Amino acid sequence: MIYASVDAVEKALRDIGEADAAAIVAARERQDSLTKPRGSLGRLEELALFMAGWQGRPIPTCDKGKVVVFAGNHGVAARGVSAFPVAVTAQMVANFQAGGAAINALAGAAGLALEVVAIDLDRPTADFTEGAALSVDDCLEALSIGARTVSEDLDLIALGEMGIGNSTAAAALAARSFGGSAMLWTGPGTGVDDVGMARKIAAVEAGLARHRDAPSTAFETLRRLGGREIVAIAGAVLRARQLRVPILLDGYICCAAIAPLAAANPAITAHCLAGHQSAEPGHIRLLDRLGLRPLLNLDMRLGEGSGAALAAMLVRAALEAHAGMASFAEAGVANRA
Repeated sequence: MIYASVDAVEKALRDIGEADAAAIVAARERQDSLTKPRGSLGRLEELALFMAGWQGRPIPTCDKGKVVVFAGNHGVAARGVSAFPVAVTAQMVANFQAGGAAINALAGAAGLALEVVAIDLDRPTADFTEGAALSVDDCLEALSIGARTVSEDLDLIALGEMGIGNSTAAAALAARSFGGSAMLWTGPGTGVDDVGMARKIAAVEAGLARHRDAPSTAFETLRRLGGREIVAIAGAVLRARQLRVPILLDGYICCAAIAPLAAANPAITAHCLAGHQSAEPGHIRLLDRLGLRPLLNLDMRLGEGSGAALAAMLVRAALEAHAGMASFAEAGVANRA
């Protein structure tokens, strides 16, 4: 396993690297030399600098990128917190693998490979209202599964998830990481009605109460309230930081997966971009706590990595402009006085 012990996880979270400052300076100098007023491409310029810093080169690329969708099942789903049955997780994984889901289309449009990682779908986590969702070993294995999807030759990874009941787990993770009531963090997810919402809020409240006296470390929060796919996202983000690979996060679930990491070390989000602001009410609050500004706001709430894949098109456009535009000198255009 990449993360063979809790100590290894804590060390990885504590000893995180930084972006390449020299590459950012060189990329900014290039931006300032291009045939446009400085700053006139707004966040596209920021994206180019962000990618330059994490790739360690003044002209970054997106030649090798992928979407990774992790899937897992949740014991808390038995409490009626979703509008869909647990069987849908495996059915949607089969749909991903057959090429019939939204993420297949969007990853293709973004020029990204798609990797689907289903984790023990026949073995749901324990119901976190009754005990820890995962054992220590299962949590370490899920972190390592996520980490193994990251390699240092990647230019960009977009992360997504699938798991019936995981918006309930996300709400519990956000509440335990950043405080606030279960009601504040719980939303409709797959579209539950008022009765379903009441069950979700009650489940989150019960989970928070059950684990109130547990250690507040990132690892313990993830294993007690998370799911295998959620923990795998955290493992991928942690490993990507070690290898300096930039990350595009999808919506509420993905952001909740790194909430415990960010509560322990806020700097962990520096290599992450928020692909979009989802329609899930808690997401905007969570983005604020993480210090992330979304690239898109299209009222999406599908998951699967769909918002991250769409945002990857913006990243690609930013890099094309950065690399392909002529400088004032090359174009024979007069620069500012």
